[in-house]
Amino acid sequence: MRKLSIKIWSLIIIFLTITVIFMSFFTNFLYDQLYVKDSEQSMIEIGERLQSIYKGGKVTDEMVEKVEDYNMYSIFNVFAVRNPRELSACVPFDIDYNTLIGPDERRLLLKGETVTKIGYEERFEREIISVILPLTDQNRLEGIIYLYYPLARITELANSEVMLLIGSVVLFSLVIAYFVHKGLCHIMRPLNELQTAVEKMSAGNYGTRVQVSSNDEIGNLTEAFNKMAAAIQKEDEEKKTFLATVSHELRTPISYVKGYSEAIKNRFIDGKEKDEAIQLIYREANRMERLTNELLQLARSNKENEPFEMYPIVLSETIRESVNLLRNQAEQKGIQIEIIVDESIIVLGNEEKLKQVMINLIENAIHYSSEKASICVLTKIIEGNALIKITDNGIGIPEEDLPHITEPFYRVNKARSRADGGSGLGLSIVEDIVKQHNGKLVIQSILGTGTTVMIELPIMEEL
Repeated sequence: MRKLSIKIWSLIIIFLTITVIFMSFFTNFLYDQLYVKDSEQSMIEIGERLQSIYKGGKVTDEMVEKVEDYNMYSIFNVFAVRNPRELSACVPFDIDYNTLIGPDERRLLLKGETVTKIGYEERFEREIISVILPLTDQNRLEGIIYLYYPLARITELANSEVMLLIGSVVLFSLVIAYFVHKGLCHIMRPLNELQTAVEKMSAGNYGTRVQVSSNDEIGNLTEAFNKMAAAIQKEDEEKKTFLATVSHELRTPISYVKGYSEAIKNRFIDGKEKDEAIQLIYREANRMERLTNELLQLARSNKENEPFEMYPIVLSETIRESVNLLRNQAEQKGIQIEIIVDESIIVLGNEEKLKQVMINLIENAIHYSSEKASICVLTKIIEGNALIKITDNGIGIPEEDLPHITEPFYRVNKARSRADGGSGLGLSIVEDIVKQHNGKLVIQSILGTGTTVMIELPIMEEL
């Protein structure tokens, strides 16, 4: 954060420096264009008025006196002379006649044009602006009107005002620096808190939060960080719960396998009990295999960068094949599976994945239905989507459990054994597959009456 504050202060200093340089050039521009040009124009206008008094011929004493009378009241120094060389007796500084009126200037004066000159004069220790207007008659230079004025320095134009300006700039700079410092502290405080919070998060403290103190971009950033922290904390807690549940799920079959295999090895059991122990080991090994496969599948389904292949599928065929695979299991309990399907429905999906969904849901319906019950599998088109509806007359699901049944390892009957109730991953996998097909899963159930599972999938658009 120190680097950021240094950058901001550097930008402020650069800005102030550029401003000072600009003001310096701008001030000189104003001095030349306004003050000097204005003085020159005023002197020319006065000279032209006095020049208009001259009517030709020799320059009379009366003409010279009128100019001298005007000189007493003018802010500019004005003289009229018959011979330019007489100027040295009129002005309080040395004049180099050849420099003042050289050949080029003489030609201009003979044409009736005005000559303006600016030069440094040691007597006044400043620049002198002078204006020469000709008094000509029949292409002869009978005399000149000479005006001069010592130009003030920039600092002399408004000496007290300049000091006031400098003081104001210094005071203004201090005020700006104070408020910039306060503003930087105000900006840096939440950024420093965010940095500290990020460091705590990196160290594993996912409960870290930062107080939102503003409604600006930094406040939005802080709020986004808190949301991210909450999401990471939730994910971390879910991961810990998931790992603990997986460990618990595997511990039971492993303990069975280990215990009974040691008993068989040490010949603690024999005969019929041995056969039962081998059968139990086989069953628990199958449970571990199934659980491992489901965990791997659940992990793959959560990877958005590993999409599966999608192609047109006749939904009715997929449903019939899934039902046929479970027909024997249903017949063992005397359960009738009724199939009512729309043969025209075609969806874009993965047949193996959709079979897995159907098998899981129909198998659940068989498992939780009583003997000689009935199950109905129906498909139809509703609002442009394909609806798959699986209805059973089984034991049902309590209302409070419905929002959680698709969570990994969630079990409705906590007292039911894992062997009877499955791994608790089936519906979670089903939900992920349906989402990957851009579909929607809805489960409705009444305890003691039955369960209805509905899946909506987009129909493949006709080409």
